Parts: sequence; C-alpha cells; structure tokens
Amino acid sequence: MRCCLPPDKTGLSKGLDIIETQLTEYGLKRKEITKSMLAAEEVMNALLEYSENADSMHISVRRVLDEISIEIAVPGREFSFEKSLSLGVTADVEDVGPDAERAIRNTILKSFVDDLKYRHRGSMNTVRISVQRSRHAMLYTTLGAMVLAVLVGMILNAAVPESVNTMLCSVVLSPIKTMFMNALKMVVAPVVFFSIVSCISQFSDFAEMGRIGGRTVALYLCTTLLATAVGTGVFYLFQPGEFGSFIAASAEVTETAQEVEISFVNMIVNIVPGNFVKPFLEADMLQLIFLAVLCGTAVGMIGKYSRILSDLFTACNELFLKITVLIVKLMPLAAFCSILYMMLQTGAGALVSVLGIFGVFVVALMGMMVMYCLLMLLFGRLNPIPFCKKYAPAMIQVFSVASSNAALPINIEASKKLGISSKVYALSLPLGATINMDGTCVYLTVFALALARICGVEIPAAGLMSVLISTIVLSVGAPGIPGSGLVCLSVLLAQLNVPMEAVALVMGIDPLIGMLHCMSNCLGDVAVSAIVAKQEGVLDIRTYKQE
Repeated sequence: MRCCLPPDKTGLSKGLDIIETQLTEYGLKRKEITKSMLAAEEVMNALLEYSENADSMHISVRRVLDEISIEIAVPGREFSFEKSLSLGVTADVEDVGPDAERAIRNTILKSFVDDLKYRHRGSMNTVRISVQRSRHAMLYTTLGAMVLAVLVGMILNAAVPESVNTMLCSVVLSPIKTMFMNALKMVVAPVVFFSIVSCISQFSDFAEMGRIGGRTVALYLCTTLLATAVGTGVFYLFQPGEFGSFIAASAEVTETAQEVEISFVNMIVNIVPGNFVKPFLEADMLQLIFLAVLCGTAVGMIGKYSRILSDLFTACNELFLKITVLIVKLMPLAAFCSILYMMLQTGAGALVSVLGIFGVFVVALMGMMVMYCLLMLLFGRLNPIPFCKKYAPAMIQVFSVASSNAALPINIEASKKLGISSKVYALSLPLGATINMDGTCVYLTVFALALARICGVEIPAAGLMSVLISTIVLSVGAPGIPGSGLVCLSVLLAQLNVPMEAVALVMGIDPLIGMLHCMSNCLGDVAVSAIVAKQEGVLDIRTYKQE
C-alpha cells in the first residue's frame, strides 16, 4: 500500500493511522504495531526537518512473503542519517525547546537503528523500517537460486555452444562451487571438536553424559536399521527397472571398487588416531569425536585450570560457529553454481535417465520421514508438526550443502530454534554426522538392488542379508561429504557381482541424489536430538511449540 500525504502535522497523523490500519490487517501483535508506529513517527519528523520546500510525503507499507516493511520518503537535501541519530542525545530532556525534542527523538531512533535503512536518491530522502524480518529469507533465496539455475541451464544448453558451456563450468562455476565447499570443510573439524569438548566440559555428572550418549547411539542404531528395512521394503514393493535390461554405459570412475573395506573391526581400531593433528588434517570424524571426548573429560579433572580451559573451548566453539554463519550466507550463490554446473555437464536428459529408480528412492526417503515422526510420538511423546515446520527451512539449506559434516552448523542453529539443550545437540549432532546415515542406507539399498535387477543378477536370501549388513557398516564408515555414496555403491555392486559399469547409470544424477540423502541424514540427527532432549527433560517445550 502506498499513499501521498501533505508534509505537515495533518499528514503525519494521517500517515500513522494508515500504518496502524495496514499493520493490523497483516495480523501483527499490538506491541509490534506500537513499536513500529513510534519508529515511523520519529523517522517522519527527522526527514521533515531536512526537507526543503517539500510539497508531499510518501508512505508505503509492504509485505513480501513474510517480511513486512514501512518506507517513508520526503524530498530534501542529503544528510548523514546515522550521524543525526547521535546529535543532541546528551541534551537535558527536561529542557523545553527543539534541542530537547531532538534529543528525545534521536534517542528513540537509536533504539531502532538496526531496523532502519536510509538512502538519498534524486533529491529524495528515504528511510526503510523493517517491521518484521523474514524468518525464511535464506530458504526463499536458496530455492529461487536453484530454480533460476535450472532455467538458465536449460537456456544455455539450448542456445549456447557446448564449448562455451564447458568453459563456463571450468572457469566460473566449478571454482566457485569448490571454494564454497572448501570453506565449509575448513571449519568442519574445528566445529565438531570444539562443540563436543565444550559440551562435555559442561557436565559435572559424567553418568549423565554417559546416559545421553547411550540413548543417542541406541536411537541412531534404531533409525539405521529402520532405514535399511524401509529401503529394502520399498524396493521390493515397486521393483523399479526391467530385469536384465542393462545397456552398457562407459564407466568413468568405477575403478575404485575396493577403496572401502567392509570391516567393522578395522573401523573400531581406526577410531584411535596415531597422533593428535592427523584427524584435523584429514577431517576424520570418528577420530575427532574420540579426541574431543577425551579432552572434554580431561578438562574437568585438572583442578584450577578447568574453568579457564572450559571458557577457552566455549569461546573457540562460538568463534568457529560464527565463521560458519558468515560462510553459509553465500549458500544461494553456491546452490546456483552447483545446480547450473550439473545442468551444463549432464544436460536435462540425465535428470530423467533413471527416473523409475529415483522415484522409488524418493518414496523411501518420505517413508523415513514418516518413521521419524512416529519415533518422536512413541519415544519422545512429542507432536512432530512443530518440528517439521521449524526444520523445513534448514532442510533446504542442507539440501544445497549436500554434506552431513558441512551441514553441522545449520543443524546446530535449527536445534537452538527447536529448544534442544546444548548438552544434547553438542554431543548428538557431531556423532550423528558421523555414524547416523539413514538417507545413505536408503540410497545404497534401493540403488544396489535396482542396478542388480537391471543387470539381471538374482539375489538369494543369504546374499540379501549380506548386502544389508554391509550397507549398515558402510553407512557408518562413509564420510559425510558429497560423492562418497558412489564409492560405497561400487563396493556393494562388487559384492553382488554386478558389472561396475552400472554405476555410470546413476552418475549423472548423483549430485541430486546426494543432496536428498544428505537431507534425510540430517533430519534424522535433529529428530533423535529432540527425542533425547525430551527424555532427559532438557527440551524447552515452549520454544519447541512456539511458531
């Protein structure tokens, strides 16, 4: 809504009435409306003071999605709006006259300074007041970037020579995507280490820590088994792909079929690192968790230095989380480059080449989401609807990142909004990013069984059981980074005697598949964290239910 009013007291009064009416229609609370009207009144007075023979004052109240703002424009000379807020603040407000009025007005405006934005353009002074900031701004921006990338990719594939698209990928898109992922990888190890250490150092009762850790691991094991069962069940329900219909495709990166050794014993032995620095350099999550638990436990046992070290680790944790927040602000750009790169490299045809298997995979992931809701009802006695509403924006961000490890800061922020205590999420989320790969279990079972079917490979009951056990072990040991699923899938196909060339059938859409199963992985981590927090009595129910 926009209106033009006379630049006098009558116009000011009418403008406030219009603002109040419009904000009431938008459903804002009385406290927010009063605060906004107070800010608007003082902004109008400030702008009128610097107006020169102004014949009008323009006021507009806008709502874009869930963001509401007021814009006030008055013709006049340019001035330093921020500097004007500090003028006269020290004046004696009991004095009468313009100086006292200015001091009061500027004091009020300074309390709104974070919500005000001034600009001077074309002899017009304009101030924008943010009444309600969008809680889902990152969600909308990232979604918009992804849709735009698909559209731009289709246009470039249709209208631009392939050589130009290849150059665009290698010179622009790939470097930006790589830099963003490197920036996230840079902070993953410190975030995992310091978050766990600062969490454990808060525990005065180590029995409590063991109880929280035990419940978390038990629930993670439960969800992993459920994910494997759901993936297998959905595959046999739909049985995608025609039996024996494999058409040979060139395999580009399948020669590493034995890179991952399926050994539970080796996985346990490798938890203990050979030196303190190696886990940070290689971002080995299991070893980092071991070191963090060791350091966090030791912090509480060194007497007078315990408080100093605990404060230091907490400060380092806050530092790296803040760095991550700054990096994540570039998410829309990274999502645009990543999706556009995939479109230009594989073309739209690759997105539908294995549509049947992909559809079954999506159905299985939806089944896992239902399972999470049921677990919250049964084990946590929690209504899953507030959880789904609050975690939805984070799911889109995690989808864009496509890395369970890199998405750790996003999950931490989501856990705070859900009212989950740091005692729980600081321990459960890094642990989940390492061992709780439910989406990966679904991916491996559905695609391994589907590719075996397409290649005409019969799987006996004993072979199926071996595949399911291998899937669980691989999911626990798989690194939470983009592309790790292909290596694990190659291992399973080799175990099933499926031609390794079959991996080429899913390579084209592997980035999209990776985004989806990463989203399921992270959803499971936060759902388990909420259940454990509720069981421990450290879930802020009011925050959890608050919209």
